[in-house]
Amino acid sequence: MKVTVDIAKELGLLPSEFEMIKRILGRMPNFTELSIYSVMWSEHASYKNSIKWIKTLPRKGDAILAEAGAENAGLVDIGNGMACAFKIESHNHPSAVEPYQGAATGVGGINRDIFTMGARPIAQLNSLRFGNLKLDRTRWLVKGVVKGIGDYGNAFGVPVVGGEVFFDESYDTNPLVNAMSVGIVEKDMVVSAISKGIGNPVFIVGSATGKDGIHGTTFASADITDDSADDIPAIQVGDPFMEKLLLEASLEVIKTGAIVGMQDMGAAGIICSTSEMSEKGGFGMKVDLSKVPLRQKNIEAWEILLSESQERMLIVVEKGREAEVEAVYEKWDLNCVQIGEVTEGDLLDFYWKGEKVAQVPAESLVLGGGAPVYDREYSEPDYFKEYKKFDINSVPEPEDLLEAAKHLIRHPNIASKRWVYDQYDSMVGTRNMTTNFPSSAAVVNLKGTDRALVLTVDCNARYVNADPEVGAMIAVAEAARNVVCSGGKPLAITNCLNFGNPYNPEIYWQFVNAIKGMSAACIKFGTPVTGGNVSFYNQSTVGGKNEAVFPTPTIGMLGLLDNKNHHTTLAFKEKGHMVYLIGQSQNDIASSEYLSSFHGIKESPAPYFNMDEEYKMQQVVSELINKNLVQSANDVSDGGLFVCLFECAAPRNLGFDITTDAEIRTDAYLFGEAQGRVVVTVSASRETQFIDHMIASKVPFTAIGHVTKSEIRVDDVSYGFVADWKSEYDNILGDLIVGKKEE
Repeated sequence: MKVTVDIAKELGLLPSEFEMIKRILGRMPNFTELSIYSVMWSEHASYKNSIKWIKTLPRKGDAILAEAGAENAGLVDIGNGMACAFKIESHNHPSAVEPYQGAATGVGGINRDIFTMGARPIAQLNSLRFGNLKLDRTRWLVKGVVKGIGDYGNAFGVPVVGGEVFFDESYDTNPLVNAMSVGIVEKDMVVSAISKGIGNPVFIVGSATGKDGIHGTTFASADITDDSADDIPAIQVGDPFMEKLLLEASLEVIKTGAIVGMQDMGAAGIICSTSEMSEKGGFGMKVDLSKVPLRQKNIEAWEILLSESQERMLIVVEKGREAEVEAVYEKWDLNCVQIGEVTEGDLLDFYWKGEKVAQVPAESLVLGGGAPVYDREYSEPDYFKEYKKFDINSVPEPEDLLEAAKHLIRHPNIASKRWVYDQYDSMVGTRNMTTNFPSSAAVVNLKGTDRALVLTVDCNARYVNADPEVGAMIAVAEAARNVVCSGGKPLAITNCLNFGNPYNPEIYWQFVNAIKGMSAACIKFGTPVTGGNVSFYNQSTVGGKNEAVFPTPTIGMLGLLDNKNHHTTLAFKEKGHMVYLIGQSQNDIASSEYLSSFHGIKESPAPYFNMDEEYKMQQVVSELINKNLVQSANDVSDGGLFVCLFECAAPRNLGFDITTDAEIRTDAYLFGEAQGRVVVTVSASRETQFIDHMIASKVPFTAIGHVTKSEIRVDDVSYGFVADWKSEYDNILGDLIVGKKEE
């Protein structure tokens, strides 16, 4: 096939990029080479429209063992000679057109990123965004995504320990499926994604290769359109049982000491692994594609190179130790075939049945190397100033606050996500400490030590849409708040940056400002960024409408609980315990679920947030927990104070009796989402010490009421009994998704 600029365009390359390729090669590329550049220079693989700003995120810290981008996942020192590998990634576009396999392979891919480093995955989390639940398509997407995550994760044998689910019409066509995996490894057993040593053999291991997932990175680097369903061949197909075998075999082969480097074969398949490992080591590679185990006939060389077939990895082995490696994979009944060797220089030479089909410099393909980098223009959207004009006094306070409270408890963004998490195995591996003892973040036992990991995923995209800089700060702060309320110390984050089309200056403005806010907050809370991914083009052109999702920079945070005895749960413990609010309530309902869904007002700024106040508040909560001065802790977030209190009351069917603040509108006090607040309970025996500590800290705090046997009372008005509220709270989401009859 004769290569032209029009063919390059069809493959997603700009005319200027086509010219760059010709300059790099010193000649016209052939179709296979052009296909290589099309996937490796796609936004999904190269970050060409985001890398400039990504590099401004803080990446250094005392506990960081691998900086962002250096390895398949972030690596953090957790003491006792152990390290934690963790990462979050998106699988949005695949899930939009084939939700089951899209979500399942997202889980499989992120777990491979962890165990290719030598770490055993011990926990998974996810952040899911869907459109209006009244739409048949939304319900179909929810069912498929949740089942895909559950089926793959349950079969693979790693528990889902936490997550979030959010609904908004901006996600009607383009759902977001962000999957996070966390693993642990002995520091001296970490494997790098590197290729080096001239003559060292290169093996492909795991599943056979088919045509699934070809041009998947290109598919992920374009808007969703009416024709996206035609791109089903770009969706990978997962096999969790094969992945389980691959996990055990890979961890076993690492112990032989024969492995030079190892990398997951995810986005862009063989070409991605060969180029990234080679560039990192500063060597080239000679690969015979006709030796790759295939599961389909009539597959061409370029298709083998680009296939994103799942459960495959590339490994470089010390020459002379091939038999040791082959024996391990044979034991686990997995393919282990030498397809090439490491060469001098940095050229990648690909052969098919004796004929050279492509020759490209590794460095020219990869992020941070020769891949193009763009500085996109950006401009403030018109809506931004309009949102700031919001005046709380223009919103009448409802006569019936009980009606507003019931509305929130029934809303799918607030109600229990039980229908979702009941489909996940949260207990496999027996490390999850929050299955029966829920806390603001997930707590995962580090067996044989006094320590535990504390994990959370957070982002309120409504806040980010209202003010990207403040909203992204809040996402980091809330993640830290959840970790602190559970007894942990925040250590580091991974992020999944979900935005619309970067060529739209207003979308890019959202992206740039979210990065600025995230950077400032990560510096303040001491949580450097260890990696993650950027997902642009979460934008649909369907039915004549062109709409981007809410900007959604999801934060996955890792914290460490130094003493498991300080694991703090959110549940009220006993009738009579005093309820205190730490932090300052505000006369603020901006961007709250209450304002958005109860009043139907979508235009308002981000809620009140002061980073210095937030940091001081979190420090004092951590001190209270370490001194055993509180019985429970829960952060005030979505739904406001009332929802926070209900979350504390529900686990043990205890109630609460509180008095609102006369200086603040009652609806703002109960349902406003001003940041920097935590609810704690204190026993009578510790109350004096608690008060003394709080006064000394100079952080605002208020006694707002006490725990009751089962009734909810607000300003001496009975709101009924917790058990009745809980029945609706637990079941409403399932009713909305599958209907009462089907359930």
